[in-house]
Amino acid sequence: MKKAILYLNQFFGQIGGEDVADFAPEIREGLIGPALPLNQKLKGVAEVTHTIICGDNFMGSNQDEAIETILEFLKDKEFDIFFAGPAFRAGRYGSACGNICKAVKEKFNVPVVTSMNDENPGVEMFKSEMYILKGGASAAKMRLDVKDMANLGIKLLKGEEILSAEEEGYYGRGKRHQKWLNPPVNATDRVIDMLLKKIRGEKFTTELPIPELDLVPIAPAIKDMSKAKIALATSGGIVPVENPDRIQSASATRWGKYDISKLDNLPSGVFKTIHAGYDPAAADANPDVCVPLDALRAYEKEGRIGKVHDYFYTTVGTGTTQKEAARMGREIVEDMLSAGVDAVILTST
Repeated sequence: MKKAILYLNQFFGQIGGEDVADFAPEIREGLIGPALPLNQKLKGVAEVTHTIICGDNFMGSNQDEAIETILEFLKDKEFDIFFAGPAFRAGRYGSACGNICKAVKEKFNVPVVTSMNDENPGVEMFKSEMYILKGGASAAKMRLDVKDMANLGIKLLKGEEILSAEEEGYYGRGKRHQKWLNPPVNATDRVIDMLLKKIRGEKFTTELPIPELDLVPIAPAIKDMSKAKIALATSGGIVPVENPDRIQSASATRWGKYDISKLDNLPSGVFKTIHAGYDPAAADANPDVCVPLDALRAYEKEGRIGKVHDYFYTTVGTGTTQKEAARMGREIVEDMLSAGVDAVILTST
């Protein structure tokens, strides 16, 4: 029988929640959490022999160390396939699943399978590298997502033909290859058939889908910067030390707006970062490296800009879904426009 290993974060590995997100990697013999239904769905084709658990924050903050440790765990293990997740909408978890699957695939040359919701940023990061099945938004879809992972895993282990992304339920990987139809149909006949269906308003499937692009028109240049009101915004998680709006350290759904009208810089000890996706030491020691209020005040005093807006805006970018980011962006822009802001400097990490 073939052998499989599953990667989980601290929550699904039954260690705990955010309070133990810094949990260092461990490998455990046997079945933990989702490894149980995965093992059942593999239907005797393979068995899950080990479960690897790593905290999302540990993987995010110590990625190289975490991956090196896990690869060391695996070097003397016999396994034919590697699974990770499902990760649902959890951005840090999705990133962790993608990173460890990529590393395992490259190091051990075994198939890897994971599952994420379409709102998970890990999809765009890793879909060209591996099979990522289209998963649910939450753990309510756990059994279905695990079943899909197992079904694809069985096909990979048996060496069966992997069909199109649409047929198998994984995200398109952007890889083009020849496919021989049975019975064969000439390309000219296929394209004419599609054209006629389009003219008649009938449904058809293109052989070359073009991804939709969300293009934002370039704003006109500001004619006189010496009269412009400039705002500062960041996805770097800079907040007052008490984090009054309880903005999440990852997968954020909240943003904050804080008064800087009487400040020439952002003092350490008064402001800090709550962002879980980068080392906070530099930003905590000098928050201006992330939100450059000091530099903008100098421009204001020199008359190079008209005024610094009295508030700066902040949230956290790591793991935040595109949908939530777009919503928060619209809300922030509406607030800026109502205050007469002419331009915004948006900083990241």
